[in-house]
Amino acid sequence: MDITNSAAQAAAPLTLALVVASDREGRFAPVVADWFRTRVAERSDFDLTVLDLAEITLPTSLSYDPDPDVRAELARVTPVLEAADAYVVLTPEYNHSFPASLKNLIDRHYTEWRAKPVGFVSYGGISGGIRAVEQLRQVYAEMHAVTVRDGVVLPNAHGLFDEDGTFKDPTGPENGAKLMLDQLAWWGRALKDAKSVRPYAA
Repeated sequence: MDITNSAAQAAAPLTLALVVASDREGRFAPVVADWFRTRVAERSDFDLTVLDLAEITLPTSLSYDPDPDVRAELARVTPVLEAADAYVVLTPEYNHSFPASLKNLIDRHYTEWRAKPVGFVSYGGISGGIRAVEQLRQVYAEMHAVTVRDGVVLPNAHGLFDEDGTFKDPTGPENGAKLMLDQLAWWGRALKDAKSVRPYAA
């Protein structure tokens, strides 16, 4: 076993894909996403890529033979998901669930999610999006992904930020983000190492 090469791989940052799920007009997602990106930027164990579903046009009708426009969009999206070692899904709660844009993205992919960890940043009204997250845990289990326990929950999110997008009291969210990112780092490294020895068998 090449100990030097193994040490270098262990020290290399994991690729973390942030999926911004909301594509609603006037959405609050960019404020939360900007805050979360600053949390990741403070760490050396992740390289962050962002997949914003408001910037992607994918029809809800699924096809095994998509037309050229859909293929072109998937060519932008799929490599980002495939290259990621871990994911954070940033989602609002719409009618006790998560946005259709996110379900569409999940359903168009399978192996890309498999045997990788997923964390959640959710926001909404009084529930803070936790009902959307609990449903997503079931969906990602079907994808053979591992969802981490801790996350960031932002109830009544608009009132938590100043007009310039700064948290009025960042203590709780920052602690939640740290716990989640620590767990993603552990699972991301553990699963990546395991797959390098033995391919995951779904």
